[in-house]
Amino acid sequence: MSRRQMRPIPITAALTTNYPDHSDYEVMQALVTAGVVIALADGRIAAVERDALVNYLDRQGFVPTMSSHDIAEAFDSRVEQLKDRDSPEVIMKAFRPLAGLSLASVVVRTAERVAAADWQIHPAELAALKLIRLFLLTLPTKKPYAASHTL
Repeated sequence: MSRRQMRPIPITAALTTNYPDHSDYEVMQALVTAGVVIALADGRIAAVERDALVNYLDRQGFVPTMSSHDIAEAFDSRVEQLKDRDSPEVIMKAFRPLAGLSLASVVVRTAERVAAADWQIHPAELAALKLIRLFLLTLPTKKPYAASHTL
């Protein structure tokens, strides 16, 4: 029996085609927020975590209009926002545009990459991954279904 070769779908094409209402900025904010939540979970941010996020997003082309430098700056900015105060509303605002969509799996995969970047997954990082999944599954979307579909 031969194995069927699975080719990955070019994510940038899938994002543009399936989610035209979502800007690169919204996608980047969700991805960076997920990375920062994971990086902060164990109480310290390792440079390898930031680098893993930037390199992964750049290599995958998830946000083609954003440079590596832009992504790194967004990461640093989000760290300051989440470090200075307990900010669930910042996290929810970043995740809301992608909540309930299949695109949310990209956010989770990105968070998993950051968690594994230092080759040690801390229990707090596992808890943060669960929290990210929960947010993405339960947050109401930006536009309620009934409002976006008229009869």
